[in-house]
Amino acid sequence: MKAKLTLDKSKVISQIDDRLYGSFIEHLGRAVYGGIYQPGHKTADDMGFRQDVMELVKKLGVPIVRYPGGNFVSGYNWEDGTGPKEKRPKKLELAWGTVETNQVGIDEFQEWAKRAGTDIMMAVNLGTRGADEARQLVEYCNLDTDTYYANKRRENGFEKPFGIKLWCLGNEMDGPWQICHLTAREYARKACETAKLMKWTDPSIELVACGSSHKNMPTFGEWERTVLRECYEHIDYISLHNYYGNPTNDTPGYLAQAVNMDEFIKTVAAICDEVKAEKKSDKTINLSFDEWNVWFHSNEQDKQIPRWSYAPRQLEDIYNFEDALVVGTLLITLINNSDRVKIACLAQLVNVIAPIMTEDEGCRLQTIFYPFMHASLYGRGKAICAAVECGCYDGGGLKNVPYVTAAAVENDDGGVTVFAVNRSLEESAELDTAGFEGLKLVSHTVLDCDDMKAVNSLADPEHVVPAELSVNGATALPAHSWNVLRFKK
Repeated sequence: MKAKLTLDKSKVISQIDDRLYGSFIEHLGRAVYGGIYQPGHKTADDMGFRQDVMELVKKLGVPIVRYPGGNFVSGYNWEDGTGPKEKRPKKLELAWGTVETNQVGIDEFQEWAKRAGTDIMMAVNLGTRGADEARQLVEYCNLDTDTYYANKRRENGFEKPFGIKLWCLGNEMDGPWQICHLTAREYARKACETAKLMKWTDPSIELVACGSSHKNMPTFGEWERTVLRECYEHIDYISLHNYYGNPTNDTPGYLAQAVNMDEFIKTVAAICDEVKAEKKSDKTINLSFDEWNVWFHSNEQDKQIPRWSYAPRQLEDIYNFEDALVVGTLLITLINNSDRVKIACLAQLVNVIAPIMTEDEGCRLQTIFYPFMHASLYGRGKAICAAVECGCYDGGGLKNVPYVTAAAVENDDGGVTVFAVNRSLEESAELDTAGFEGLKLVSHTVLDCDDMKAVNSLADPEHVVPAELSVNGATALPAHSWNVLRFKK
């Protein structure tokens, strides 16, 4: 199969916001307890944080982590996770049917984030709580004033403010599964007034309003319009969430799902611009795709978890090779839409639908770890136009899906990194890069495997890992493969 990749450095899509490679840690399953935090573990530091996990997070180069939820946040009292640990309450956690000990809260998480070299995207509870509690949390985290909540932070041992600059106005409030679910009008008013108080408390913060929980919600579109019309002048981003799966074992259709992501992004961006035009505003609302991943493997096993468990093995999808290819196509789509998607969060980071899995004896890297790491490390800079000409197929209810999908990033050193997935299950793609004047291919990293269902198990933790291909002669993308091609001047 022939595939022509034409690079046009004069057509810049956007400077990529580093936060495009963010992730997510929710108080859910073993993400926190037994994930990032495990006092007594052989690698635990003075605060109980697992250093083996932290080193892998650093290896991913994650610039921002959304916290503490997710569905969890809609029933969460942030004060429960502050102050002396022996006084913190154990509570029923209604979103996931578990017990929350509150041994980790914002006091601990902000320190974990610093040690991991990442920033926090903090979510506030707009389910059971509202504007008052949200502005109090902003004061606690960010202000250096001689006032009640700033002084409460000092009493808890933190003289300097945490300096959290990005905040979510609730989570998936259109979903009937959400604690204190709201209609679009109810949420829009609540979010607007909360945003005002939060920015009056700290004008330097940025705010993300809830968009639809996924593109198939019955209110999708009208929800966004209602929220934007009410909140436009007080927010900076609107969120998108979507998960992808292959429950019918249709691999070609599954590999095509990034086309749906692209359509979703463009539709929401168009709605933002529609409201911008209505309001005759000079302000552009950009997008925060702050929940995305593959999620379907663990659905049945999660039904067996006893109610009111503590840190159960919940949402622990074991990812296979085809999942890694899908994650690669989704990353390519985010890069190619970086003019509007400024923030994105792979959900989640550790144990819960995650690239990193832990056991007492150590960590295991899932197949999806590798494309995410490659994009995070080499996808910084300017996204530039990389047009692909190749054959197409129909699959997953979609027409004319290109066999090869690609994104190109001009890195700060003037080199170019190309990320490409060959969706064909049968043929390699001979890649024509003759138009890359002044650039030389210096490395070609590939992730491929003969078995689409192969996983990295405890018994064989390196069954699916990247390899380096020769860069002499013609460039070929193996059948069903993720590829990272690095060009230098």
